[in-house]
Amino acid sequence: MAGRSPAAGGPLPRSASRSPQLPCHAHAVGFRAGGRRPPLRVYRAPVPADLIRIVSRDSPMALAQVERVRAELAALHPGIETTVLPVKTTGDKWMGDLSAVEGKGAFTKEVDAAILAGEADLAVHCVKDVPADRPLPAGTTFAAFLERDDIRDALVHPEGLTLDQLPPGTRIGTSSVRRIAQLAAAYPHLTCVPIRGNANSRLAKLQAGDADALLLAVAGLRRIGRADAISEIISADILMPPIGAGTLALQCREDDTELIDTVSALGHPDSHRETLAERMLLHVLQGHCNSPIAGYARAERSGDLSLRASVFTPDGKVVLGAHEWAGRLDPATLGTSVAVALLRQGAREVIDSIPH
Repeated sequence: MAGRSPAAGGPLPRSASRSPQLPCHAHAVGFRAGGRRPPLRVYRAPVPADLIRIVSRDSPMALAQVERVRAELAALHPGIETTVLPVKTTGDKWMGDLSAVEGKGAFTKEVDAAILAGEADLAVHCVKDVPADRPLPAGTTFAAFLERDDIRDALVHPEGLTLDQLPPGTRIGTSSVRRIAQLAAAYPHLTCVPIRGNANSRLAKLQAGDADALLLAVAGLRRIGRADAISEIISADILMPPIGAGTLALQCREDDTELIDTVSALGHPDSHRETLAERMLLHVLQGHCNSPIAGYARAERSGDLSLRASVFTPDGKVVLGAHEWAGRLDPATLGTSVAVALLRQGAREVIDSIPH
């Protein structure tokens, strides 16, 4: 990580680094939007060249995700040290409807600010929490998408029952409009009750009787060491995941080419292609935090890439779906094509009919 002086012919130090070359179409899904911008210049107090300051939400799951990144960085670059700057975001503090506090952006605003202010070098995000209807903050970029974890949802029931075994009137704790819509369509005899907070607090609320069962992400439960709580892993064909499910993204300033070079090796090619396709879909649909939009891309061993997506009304009575294959074609083109297919079915009207 230590940068040599430009006169020596080595890499520029972070403070003088240039904007990196990004993958084709990256600007359309949150890397940069609106063409190239001048490199961001911020004042930063001197820090050791081999120290990476990682900013993260302060929830147990977010910190567990950071530990994964720290471990992978240490294995790849033994000489690099990392330190963690935990922050409590607006989304973590707010227990009401996310649409009242900037939607999913409420989980990233304070993290973005730390990066832009030069207080931290790297952020670790769940892709599903990063808005795709607008670009990343000017001057920042995604440096890598890590290998994807399980994209599916899990049912958590104290007695280990599955969805098919739940009796009518069972209260399912979830505030996700995506989950509510799909449960209404497939299991109309079940009742959804609002419940928010990190996974640990939701498990505590379940134990306290605030709900009879929970729907939580499989990947999240595994990250916090609570896979034992899972009663059933639900097929993505029954409960389609959110855009970006199971994928961690590394975000930094776009002029920090030395750091980008260092962490980009943690990226996973298939996860990268899948995420580009999914985020382009969401970008074209201009979905917001209250939009019941679900979808997932899948890269096959052959190199072929597919994308399946749906748009729902909150009551689950209208379900629009599209599924296309792109072979080895550009992931962003695939995301656009699937979004257009949904728009032709009336997705714009469905999305716009939901307050946000």
